[in-house]
Amino acid sequence: MMASPALIDRIMAVMGSAFDPAYGEAWNRRQIADALTMPNTHALVVDADGTPIPDNAAQSASPAGFVLTRHVLDEEELLLIAVLPGVRRRGVGAALIKHLFAQASSRGITRIFLEMRRGNPAIHLYSKFGFEPIGERRNYYRMENGERVDAITFGCSI
Repeated sequence: MMASPALIDRIMAVMGSAFDPAYGEAWNRRQIADALTMPNTHALVVDADGTPIPDNAAQSASPAGFVLTRHVLDEEELLLIAVLPGVRRRGVGAALIKHLFAQASSRGITRIFLEMRRGNPAIHLYSKFGFEPIGERRNYYRMENGERVDAITFGCSI
């Protein structure tokens, strides 16, 4: 997928405030742009109602969340999902997951995977949609203060 500058701008508008810097999870503009040049990589940005914002939407369109994925054969990996703090717990994350499932299914995907740090409150959203823990990487993430945190891998059949 060749990413338009507008798509990257919208992703970065969410990225800037969606991730706590203490965990070092946010990607920079270059990482997003590079990921979107890779084959089978997909991005979706939604507004505060959970409605997708098309690439050709006016610059004034206000992004509230995004999801970034890539797939190989019939498996898709959720690389990043983010929702602006001011609209959390209003269904934006759920809308992103529903859109992800629909788009992945249309590509012939049967299983979706993700990895997150232990203690991430997003576990409640993932569990709601059927994601289950399938693996663990001990001390995988390094926080800003040097503390290490386990990574948990989740999978979900769709």
